[in-house]
Parts: sequence; structure tokens; C-alpha cells
Amino acid sequence: MTGAETATTRPGTITAMLAERAEADPDATFLRTADGGLTYAEAQAKAAALAGSLRRAGAGPGTAVALLMHNSLEQVIVWFALARLGAVHVPVNTALVGARLVHVLRIAEPAIVVVDDDVQAPLADVLAELESVRTLIVHRTPGGATASRPAASPAGRLERLDLTDLIEGGDHAPAHRGDDLDDATMLFTSGTTGVSKACVLSHRYLARQGQIHAARFGFRAGDVLYSPFPLFHIDTATLTVVAALSAGATAALGRRFSASRFWDEVRAFDASVFNFMGATLSILWKRDPTPADRDHRVRLAWGVPMPEWRDAWERRFGFPLFQVYGLTDAGVPVYDPIDGTRRTGTCGRVIDPYEVRIAPLAPGPGDEPSPGPGVGEILVRGREPGLTMTRYHGMPEATAETIDEDGWVRTGDLGSLDPDGYLAFHGRRSDSIRRRGENISAYEVEQLVESHPAVLESAAVGVPSELTEEDVKVCVVLKPGAGLTPDRLHRYCRDNAPAFMVPRYIEFVDALPKTPTEKVEKFRLKRQGVTPATWDAERAG
Repeated sequence: MTGAETATTRPGTITAMLAERAEADPDATFLRTADGGLTYAEAQAKAAALAGSLRRAGAGPGTAVALLMHNSLEQVIVWFALARLGAVHVPVNTALVGARLVHVLRIAEPAIVVVDDDVQAPLADVLAELESVRTLIVHRTPGGATASRPAASPAGRLERLDLTDLIEGGDHAPAHRGDDLDDATMLFTSGTTGVSKACVLSHRYLARQGQIHAARFGFRAGDVLYSPFPLFHIDTATLTVVAALSAGATAALGRRFSASRFWDEVRAFDASVFNFMGATLSILWKRDPTPADRDHRVRLAWGVPMPEWRDAWERRFGFPLFQVYGLTDAGVPVYDPIDGTRRTGTCGRVIDPYEVRIAPLAPGPGDEPSPGPGVGEILVRGREPGLTMTRYHGMPEATAETIDEDGWVRTGDLGSLDPDGYLAFHGRRSDSIRRRGENISAYEVEQLVESHPAVLESAAVGVPSELTEEDVKVCVVLKPGAGLTPDRLHRYCRDNAPAFMVPRYIEFVDALPKTPTEKVEKFRLKRQGVTPATWDAERAG
């Protein structure tokens, strides 16, 4: 790697960022997993070599390459090799099977699929339906060869290659010179309430999200940014890996979130920063305190949502929590200020590279009421090109519904802005329950239920009512050893919220169905509806 290469790579791309970092600080650790690590120079060399092999396999500018891989050093190397070629990187949820896997791969139309050998079976089941795929690259993982049957080549159509051979046997490929706003990555929305959509992100989007995130939180060389969430999510891809790259720090990648292993992994990685999402923070908080609660190097954590007990967390664990607001479609336009001027009840303040406004809600069926004074849909627009997604790939109608002619992205979230630019989040517009003329925020019901000390996490959904519209059902996971009963939880809700918010139905469950990014798959809960295990307040008396 030479200075000449740095000069010819595009500014504002992860390819240029890695080239510059490998030259300036080649021996610093860039990536760390439980299986080992890579320096900046090693990552640069492996990405360049793999790019040469992938080019011989048919990858080039605009070629879609799908990845069905767990978090690993190799997955990051594949990503950076594709960026170097100008190919389109498509990381896919490894939990998808059957029709949902076919759906995302048909949208992406990949010519090449890179797959961990221990997750080949779901791919094998659907390969015959994927006409675009012509090359299969298998990553050998420890124990993977015997853990899953290999994906067969339908009618001999597929060429099969080995990823390790491609990395080790590749010739250095020069960086493709294109436009920063060319397509770089497709990240799929979670599909927790509807069909997944592929957000097309530019090279500039990837670079700038990481750069902005590192600057807002003051990341620096010597920091270790730990994420236990998958690389097909913005939190790990751009806000951990690219943010570490921007700061000259280390990105430490866990395999998956585990409450029992979390702090051990934080200590093993020597993490100084981590991110949280969904119920993960609540699950950690509700574990019994131990003398090891401050046995770590963490200096801050960031994520969503922010709990009411933030101050108590900070006293117990010894570091501050910061909230952001963002989504893959629109980037991350809102941050808790790092200087301590956090404002309770808000996600933080709109940052300079973005504009955020609140759009009034159009009256719905039956002239349903507004969710509150000043509350409307959150709209986001970048002040510079590439800070939001380019489009939903293959879905022009969905794109037109989401991005208006002036570049404003409709988030589908409800919020309000105060005069100082602080944003308050009021839940998902599509995640409301219509009950007897009232629009009820599922988010607020969940906050109510989870305020009970015996509740670990919950999910509220609407279920059909004999009075038309819907009734509120809440599925609840209790803290281990808790002796709470449905009727006592119902009384607690009744004592602490208006009657229209109190759930009629309560069902205790061992776990909530979730994506690998810890988002609850509410469509599964709605599909189940009222079951024999569901407690009904009206029948109870």
C-alpha cells in the first residue's frame, strides 16, 4: 500500500479511509473477534487481495453480492473488498429461511452469494428459485462443514469457490474510481411489521455516518467499540466498524447479544464503548447487582431507547448513557450532546449536517384524534448529499411514498421538536392500536408494563375485538424468579395509566420472537392473537 494508492482512491469512501489508516498507523488493531484480530495493514492487504479474486469471479462495479455470514473478520474483509471493486454489498439476515429468504434475495438479485458453511441449508432449500445467482463462495467456519448440508448447485448452474482460498490466493486489485454517491450497500429493513425493503446506501453514506458518529462521541485511538449485533445492521456496520476506522480505534464484534455473557465479553475485548438497542439495556439492568458491575473500561454507551432509570444505571455501572435517533433509511440526525446537556424525555438534539421537521398528520378514518399537541411524523433531510438512503431497491412506489421531491425522508415515526431542536420520540406511526375511538401507542403501553420491577420486557399488539376495532394485548417476559400474576400486573397498569391504555389481555411468555437485532417480530404476536394461555381481564372479573 502506497501513498499513490491513497491519492487515487475516492475521498469520502471506506476504501479511502482504510488506505489512509493502513498507511498512517499500520500496526494498530482495526478488528477484533473472539477468533482473533486484524491490524489496519492486514485488513487492507486482505481486502485488496480478495478484491482481485472476486474480480476474477465476476464481481465488478454495480454487481450485487449477497452475504449470509455471522459476524467475523472474514465478513468485514468481504465487505471492504466489494467496496474496493465498486460492487454492491448485500448483507443478509442469517436467520431468514424459505419465502422470506427468497424475498430479499430476489430483490437484491445477487450474482454471487458468500455463505458461512454452517448456514448453507436454508440457502440450499431455495437456490433453485434464484435465477440471478451464478457463483457460490463458501466460508469454512469451525465445525461448519458437519453442521449443515452444503448448498447444492441446481442443474450444475453454480460455480463453487472457497473464501479462504480466494483471500489467500488473490492478486492486489486497484481501487475502483467512481462517484461517492454510487450504490455501495443494500441494508434490509427489519420487516418486523411488514415486508422487508432494501435501503440502497451510497459510499458517502457509509463513510459519513461513521465519521459523524465518531466525532459526536469523541472516539479516539485506543478506544475499543464493542457491538454484539449483526453486521447487516447500521449500528454495527457504520456506527461501530466505520466509526472505529474514522477514529483509528478498534471495532470488537460479538457473535450475538447474550445477557449472561455480555460483561465477560466486554472485559475480554477491553471495550471502552458499547451500543444497546431494544430491550438489551433493560435486560442487563434487571440482572442482580454484583461486585463486578464496575469491573470494566467502558467510558460510555449509546443507543435506544433511553430508560427512565438512566441516572441509577450510571451510578451502578459508572459510565454515562447517551441516546441517538436514527434509522437506516434516514441516517442518524439526532444525538444526545456529549457535553452533558442531555434533556430528559428527548432523544437528543438535531445535529448540523441534518434538518428535521415534524409533519402534521392528515386526518385518518373517522377523523381520529391527533396523538398530542405538536406531535406529527418525523421527516429528515441531509444538508449534504448522501446522508440518507438513495432509494428502496426494486420498489419505486415505496420509494416515492418515503422520499418526497425535496429530499425529505418520511420516517414513519411520531415525534415533536422543542424550540432548541431537541427531538422527543412518540412511537411508530404504524405501531398504534385503535381501541374504542382512541389511538393507543404500543410503545407507551410497553413503557407502562416494563416499569413494573418484575417485568423484563414486553410487546403490545392490537387483537380483534368483538366491539369492532381492537383490544390491547401485551405479551410479557418476567424477570427470572418473579412471582407476578396477570391480575396483579393488570391492577398495576390500572393504577398508573388512563383506562384506555390498560391492556385487556395479558400473556406471560418465556421469550418474545425477535430478529437478530433484538427487534420484536410483532406480526408473529398479532398472528397468534388470543391463545388459551392468554389472561382476559373481562373474563377475570
